[in-house]
Amino acid sequence: MSRNRIRNTLLAAAITLGGLSGAALPATSASAATGVICAQYGSTVQGNYYVQNNRWGTSATQCINVTSNGFQITQQDGVSTGGAPVSYPSIFDGCHYTLCSPGMPSPRQISGLGSVNSSISYSYVSSGKYDAAYDIWMDPTPKTNGVNQTEIMIWFNHTSGVQPVGSATGTVSIDGRNWTVWTGNNGGNNVVSYVAPAAIASWSFAVHPFLQDTINRGYGTSAWYLTSVQAGFEPWSGGVGLAVNSFSVTP
Repeated sequence: MSRNRIRNTLLAAAITLGGLSGAALPATSASAATGVICAQYGSTVQGNYYVQNNRWGTSATQCINVTSNGFQITQQDGVSTGGAPVSYPSIFDGCHYTLCSPGMPSPRQISGLGSVNSSISYSYVSSGKYDAAYDIWMDPTPKTNGVNQTEIMIWFNHTSGVQPVGSATGTVSIDGRNWTVWTGNNGGNNVVSYVAPAAIASWSFAVHPFLQDTINRGYGTSAWYLTSVQAGFEPWSGGVGLAVNSFSVTP
């Protein structure tokens, strides 16, 4: 997630749960296209996308190095003691808390989307406690600020001891892969999470089947709007070296 909508109440309710990548304050204005960002909510335009540091859950330092195709965590001193992750550094396409990327400058109604394809490549590390999450946000209105009503999380990888919001409520096969589906609410929005049985390092896939499956489960309709898609990490501790090597979205 990414916005400071949770503070004390949601943080207390989110013990041992992921799905908080929308819990930060408005990001700072865009800076250089590449280079190191250590500002708590620092961000920069990267081609068609935005990269954000989004250290929403800790006062400890976190820095990311923005590359030409993604970013890497170079310092992450925070340690979660309340159960929720400490941040969600990510790259995104779309509108997210007043920031709208050049590639998708406004939300798009799901019924008129057609094919939306995405490609992502991650690098993982053996130390730390984290998940690698691809987020899809949808809302009944073409919202460009604030919390969306439904968050879809695709967990490409996670270490032991962390789990999505809610509980496991089913399984589904999408694009030739099997997923365990978790559903719940983090106190600010509904969360539908698709957890891979084993780590996925890279994947090119269609976004729409995840939207449709979420709609079929009652967490939205085709009249709703896709507001953004994001790829990043939710660290509970550690995570230096985690990287998004490449990211693309083709509407």
